[in-house]
Amino acid sequence: MRMNFGLPLRMAKGCWIVNVSRQCSHGSIGLFVPPSPPPDPEKVKELQRFITLSKRLLVMTGAGISTESGIPDYRSEKVGLYARTDRRPIQHRDFVQSALIRQRYWARNFVGWPQFSSHQPNPAHWALSNWERLGKLYWLVTQNVDALHSKAGSQRLTELHGCMHRVLCLDCGEQTLRGELQERFEVLNPTWSVEAHGLAPDGDVFLTDEQVQSFQVASCTRCGGPLKPDVVFFGDTVNPDKVDFVHRRVKEADSLLVVGSSLQVYSGYRFILTAREKKLPIAILNIGPTRSDKLACLKVDTRCGELLPLIDPH
Repeated sequence: MRMNFGLPLRMAKGCWIVNVSRQCSHGSIGLFVPPSPPPDPEKVKELQRFITLSKRLLVMTGAGISTESGIPDYRSEKVGLYARTDRRPIQHRDFVQSALIRQRYWARNFVGWPQFSSHQPNPAHWALSNWERLGKLYWLVTQNVDALHSKAGSQRLTELHGCMHRVLCLDCGEQTLRGELQERFEVLNPTWSVEAHGLAPDGDVFLTDEQVQSFQVASCTRCGGPLKPDVVFFGDTVNPDKVDFVHRRVKEADSLLVVGSSLQVYSGYRFILTAREKKLPIAILNIGPTRSDKLACLKVDTRCGELLPLIDPH
């Protein structure tokens, strides 16, 4: 299944114009959410009791919380990237070792960035931010790189896999904002024009090799080194200090709630194992099975944005 989202770019009076189709904006909010039943009143009561009894609640979120904001995920049945296409995410080693792969990546990311960066939090993000404000949420760990929790105002937050809104130099470590890099790309590629087909989870789109051949890639302004999003690509590992930090937050918590994650990736699953070792009660809100269903005292299959606003955090 190939989806043509029609993202033609053209230069007009010094400004880039991205024509995003209706399907790629508001219409895509439900496009990437798997079918699910409405909230079960009894399950709502059970989750309410779980939250009410929690005094130091740690929440871990995954891609399933952001699909309702129009961002596709990888693994959801029928609607995830793996189900829709034969494409796979970029590998860390390939990105680091190949200038051609970096060119392809940045060309795709350049086209997809205006749409990706415009996504907004949905009711689930706002609910968790409100829980933090009211003192119910002790810490929030997200596997997502879309900055939607930050946009919703969450501050007691660890972005386990980094954030697409930041860029790092692979040589000197200089950090810059992704929006600033977009402006540099525009200057380097004033006449470059493509039409993209399909939308990927991490801020890029699908382009052919022919389309990216003439794309000019920006380098670090400090040392001239290659640039990489400040995210953990597949095949890379999370910074050990960050892992230790999250382990400490889990050990300080008295309960753990998983929101929108299948927990298939070990970088998140390991914290479930820590919670089990500490005998913390675990609840899971996710459409479809997860790696930790047998470890949970409560599993709810429904949309995050439908259920979380129903919970009273007081």
